[in-house]
Amino acid sequence: MKQTHLDRRSIRVLFLGYVGIAIFGAFILRLDIMSKSDMSFIDALFTSASAISMTGLIVKNIATDFTIWGQIFLLFLIQIGGLGYMGLGIFFYLLIRKKIGFNERNMLKESLIYPHIDGVIDFLKKIVIFVFITEFVGAVLLSLRFALEMSMPQAIWNGLFLSISSFNNAGFTLFEYGLMPYRQDFWINFIVTTLIIIGGIGYFVLLELYLFKKKRLGTLSIHTKIVLSGTVILIILATVVVFLFEYANKNSIGSFSLFDKLLSSYFISVNYRTSGFNTIDLSTLKDASLFFGSLFMVIGGGPGGTSGGIKITTAAVLIIYTYWVIKNARAAHIFHYEIPEETIRKAFVITVGSIMYVIICVIIVSLLEQEYRFINILFEVSSAFATVGVSTGDGGTLSLSALFSNESKLIIILLMITGRIGIFAFLISMFTQEKEKFLRYPQGKVYL
Repeated sequence: MKQTHLDRRSIRVLFLGYVGIAIFGAFILRLDIMSKSDMSFIDALFTSASAISMTGLIVKNIATDFTIWGQIFLLFLIQIGGLGYMGLGIFFYLLIRKKIGFNERNMLKESLIYPHIDGVIDFLKKIVIFVFITEFVGAVLLSLRFALEMSMPQAIWNGLFLSISSFNNAGFTLFEYGLMPYRQDFWINFIVTTLIIIGGIGYFVLLELYLFKKKRLGTLSIHTKIVLSGTVILIILATVVVFLFEYANKNSIGSFSLFDKLLSSYFISVNYRTSGFNTIDLSTLKDASLFFGSLFMVIGGGPGGTSGGIKITTAAVLIIYTYWVIKNARAAHIFHYEIPEETIRKAFVITVGSIMYVIICVIIVSLLEQEYRFINILFEVSSAFATVGVSTGDGGTLSLSALFSNESKLIIILLMITGRIGIFAFLISMFTQEKEKFLRYPQGKVYL
């Protein structure tokens, strides 16, 4: 699990870059032209961080508290977060024919979670083209639906905003009550969840699927197979769990028709993974559903995409490894490939680090916000860490974080930004690399 000095420096630059953009965005959002009312700096910073990290937790209503210019700026931050500011910056450099150096390529590799420096520029070009085409198609489909009930300019703007927000798993909408008015609208539910899934499985997987379809690839990699199979399994599992837990809950989906129960359960399950939209009031869910949702959010989506969490591949590697250890096998393997020991160690570090990080933050926020239920705080912290954005709410149209103190809001902001770069990247950026030692200590017996 070696990491070069340059990699660590690149990750620190990426982390500080996102912090800098969030702070810059906060100053911009406080301008009179951006918002319709006075906004504290902490609320502006929270909103900016939520957009750049593609989380979707809100302490100000996007539809009512921001002007059209503020909404455009937030959409710009979401797009930066989706492609990564390094990716977008280098793309513009390429447009003006600027040469990209080794350091910039390495930071781009870290930002996109691409395995090699060689070919990362071509990878970026393909990503940008695919992202814009997908967002355009989504915008057209959504605009056609919205045109049935609003003017065409409004429909186009709402369709474009929702498409970009959905693909980038941001969870922001221009509707005061989110997507709750469209709970029974199959068309919008289907388009939004499809965009979320496509954006959340990771750019590397999308490229492989494209090459496979074009017959330029012999077979899909083990990474892509794990992400695709894991995505399907988790969505089905979450849909079934939410459906069963909430089936008789009159406060949530208990009074819905069978089809609407399934549709709402499916929508919730997809958004638990990566995005922050909601078609029902999540505060009405049972504690068991909220706890399960917290676990599901922490798993997240695929690496190198628009999702957060520990990632599907991390969870899958640990489950696979556990299975083969129980069977006393020599090595863990799946799809006729052996999983490298280094990958298993990294998955272990990511999982343990994430659990400790979330627990510490939950404890701190719980001590600071003792008037709120523990399960709601766990749900909010998990949502921020995994850059999901769902929330039990403040009793109105905002997230629970809107009721938090400034200190708790700062913790949520840190969770969102660290969730964007990934917990493993954050951890190695916080520690200096230990020099290689040739001295070996004697092994000690530890009983488990």
